[in-house]
This record gives sequence, C-alpha cells and structure tokens, in this order.
Amino acid sequence: MKILQEFKQFAMRGNVVDIAVGIVIGVAFGKIVSSLVSDIIMPPIGMLMGNVDFSNLFITLGRGDYQTLEVAREAGVATINYGVFINTVLDFVIVAFAIFLVVKAMNKMKRQDPAPAPDVRQCPECLSSDIPVAAKRCRHCTAVLTR
Repeated sequence: MKILQEFKQFAMRGNVVDIAVGIVIGVAFGKIVSSLVSDIIMPPIGMLMGNVDFSNLFITLGRGDYQTLEVAREAGVATINYGVFINTVLDFVIVAFAIFLVVKAMNKMKRQDPAPAPDVRQCPECLSSDIPVAAKRCRHCTAVLTR
C-alpha cells in the first residue's frame, strides 16, 4: 500500500505532469511535422528534381528490379531506404528547430529574479564599503549615516 501512495505522490508532482503533457504534445507535433514533410514539402522538391518520389528511393540488396519500395518489401527483399531516411532527417531538423524556437521564447519570457537587496553600503565620508545597511554611524570614521 505504501508503494502506491509513493507512486501517487510522485505522479502528481507538477514536474511529472508537465513532462507527460509535453511528451503527448511532442508526439502529436511530430506527426504533424511528418505529414508536413511527406505531404507538403517533399512533393514540390520531388517535382523540381524530375518527379522523384523520395519515399520510393531505395537500393535493392539482392537480385531483381522492383518498381516501388512496397513491391520490394512484399517480395521480402532487403533494401536500403535512403529516400525514407531523407524524409526522417528533414522531420528531425524541423522538429529540432521548432523546439529551439520554443525554448528560446520560454527563456526570453522567463522572469529574471530581482537582485537581492544589498546588506552593506558605502560611507559617503570615508568611502568604506563594508558598513551594514542598518548602521547609523560608520565604524571607520564615525560619520553619522543617513538612510
């Protein structure tokens, strides 16, 4: 029973819940980026490169000539799928750049902690700088200090 209570306490901490929400949003964002790359970015790039479908760029490691990656997979042939790899790398670059922008914005919005109030001050007469703020006289020159 105690372990369940410890787990509940752990799971209900703010940081754990924040991380869980971040992971869920990150996975959804990754799917959006994958769709952006494969459905919107790569088709025009493929068209500009002579109607190339990047998802069908592969090298067959064996005998035979296959028109598409799907046909080669159905035949059970080993392939190097460099077109899919290019799409995945582009996905990663976009996600990494988006995360960079989010972290940069969060760091910019993060409030800076105000500087702590000084606990010592400087005497206007002798310029000693190690006088407590609450002092009424300078310990070095005995000048009366005003606040």
